[in-house]
Amino acid sequence: MNDTPTAPSDAILEPGSLAGVRALVTGSSRGIGAATAGYLAAAGAKVAINYRQKAPRAEKVVAGIVDAGGEAIAVGADLTDHDSVAAMFQQVVDAWGGLDLLVLNASGGMESGMGEDYALRLNRDAQVDALETALPLLESGDRVVFVTSHQAHFIHTVPTMPEYEPVAKSKRAGEDALRERIPALAEKGVGFVVVSGDMIEGTITATLLDRARPGAIEARREEAGRLFSVEEFAAEVARAAVDPIPADHTRYVGDVSGFGA
Repeated sequence: MNDTPTAPSDAILEPGSLAGVRALVTGSSRGIGAATAGYLAAAGAKVAINYRQKAPRAEKVVAGIVDAGGEAIAVGADLTDHDSVAAMFQQVVDAWGGLDLLVLNASGGMESGMGEDYALRLNRDAQVDALETALPLLESGDRVVFVTSHQAHFIHTVPTMPEYEPVAKSKRAGEDALRERIPALAEKGVGFVVVSGDMIEGTITATLLDRARPGAIEARREEAGRLFSVEEFAAEVARAAVDPIPADHTRYVGDVSGFGA
């Protein structure tokens, strides 16, 4: 595995560097996904904004991209339902004729009322289903980006907060399952990169963690020295979509020394 730690970057992707690229970012109606979509669109990509329920929020992201001169569409889908996922990709094909970049950003598991197995269904099963459904659309030179956290990526060797452990384990299971598909991706010439970051200020996961364990985010901020903003981390996810990468690559955003890397 090739691992590259990076510092926060405010660099914007070169305008036009993604001209003609058709991208879909899961879970992109807010937070990291929405910011990532904005960076990709600013570089010239056509971006599909995926949402589960909040269509107005996704349409707002689309409007922001279009107002800035970009091209985007909103595509609703419950990623834990295969038919819904298949319909989502069909919408992209109907709009643009295909897909060149898939950013697997959506995750969860701390929400209430979703069932005990929801974290595993979303963070592992849905990630694999999305990739396998998209695979026939991807061609040589295309890329898949999987977004995760240090707490999940290193969960087998470094414990995390008990409140986050089920989510962390399910996200690592998803990463492992996706890595098993690397040979199939490589056979088609499709790149695969994992982007792993620390806790991110302002995300829903950070908010839920702080509710479950008051002071958790501040404690992690003090331990790490600083935590990235949504925009900073999203910039690195977007860069992972264009930077040259070796096979089986992990892009670490920020310091990972405390995780034994």
